[in-house]
Amino acid sequence: MATIKKGDLVKAVCGDDKGKTGKVLQVLPGTGRVLVEGLNFVKKHMRKTQDKPQGGVFEKEASIHISNLKKAE
Repeated sequence: MATIKKGDLVKAVCGDDKGKTGKVLQVLPGTGRVLVEGLNFVKKHMRKTQDKPQGGVFEKEASIHISNLKKAE
């Protein structure tokens, strides 16, 4: 079995993003999860602050379990 490392191109094999591919941004070995560019977007509600005076809803990538990924050929 090939290990998945940062920078690898991976493909989702199940879930809402099944069939989509993306590049690995970060591997979280303690939890067995991976951050993939363009996969598993979640909405984050941000409060108004001095840094972000507009506030609002932002989309960002969430981690996905490594068992739901395979290396793309």
